[in-house]
Amino acid sequence: MDSIFHVLNGDTLKEQFPDDLPGTIYIARECLVDGDISGATLKEFYTNRAAFLSSTYEGTHEEYHKKVIKEFEAIQAIPEGAEVHLWFEDDLFCQINLWFVLHLLDQANFQAESLYIVRPEKHTMYGFGGLNQQELVQAYQQKTRIDSTSFETLAQFWELYRSQNYDSLVSHAQSLESKFPFLLPAIQAHLSRIPTDSYPGKPKQVLIDIMAELKTKEFGPVFREFCKREPIYGFGDLQVKRMFDELV
Repeated sequence: MDSIFHVLNGDTLKEQFPDDLPGTIYIARECLVDGDISGATLKEFYTNRAAFLSSTYEGTHEEYHKKVIKEFEAIQAIPEGAEVHLWFEDDLFCQINLWFVLHLLDQANFQAESLYIVRPEKHTMYGFGGLNQQELVQAYQQKTRIDSTSFETLAQFWELYRSQNYDSLVSHAQSLESKFPFLLPAIQAHLSRIPTDSYPGKPKQVLIDIMAELKTKEFGPVFREFCKREPIYGFGDLQVKRMFDELV
């Protein structure tokens, strides 16, 4: 059905997406929680993202355009009157990507009459990946509508995050807390990862603590323990390995 669209938080969810849910699927293939998010225009922003990802992780500018930008452009082209379901989890990784998607929809003048967020019932380190098809359908049925007033506020989150206007980000999240209680914990998780002169930020400190407790500098066990302790960040192995390598 051309009037129903699903924006998924990754390819893993697409692979297990319920066959009996109609609609067009787009994927937000980014990790905006990590790296350069500067750019005066969307084109410049995408150029900077492609440069960061290709230099830090595997991939090329061409792949970024094909796999990432094209999906975001398709999201911006969702027609007026469509029903849009945003499949994102509560962790910081997912939330920042969600804020960007909402920003894109707002820039495209999307009218939020039929806009929904779909989340796992419980926030765990496994997210949607820990659900079977029946449980995914159940999550879909329990979706939360984003009304036009909430959308107006949520659409500001990306630029507030990007400009490091954290006071406004917190106050906006507090104003929406009764309907979207997952916003504030994600923002607080971000604030806790900001380093100071004597403190490396919570994620790195947790890695330091884990290495000391497990008495190992082997990445596998440290990564698994980090995911158990700090699912709020939603980091994948690439993000944690980057921090891990800086420490060891």
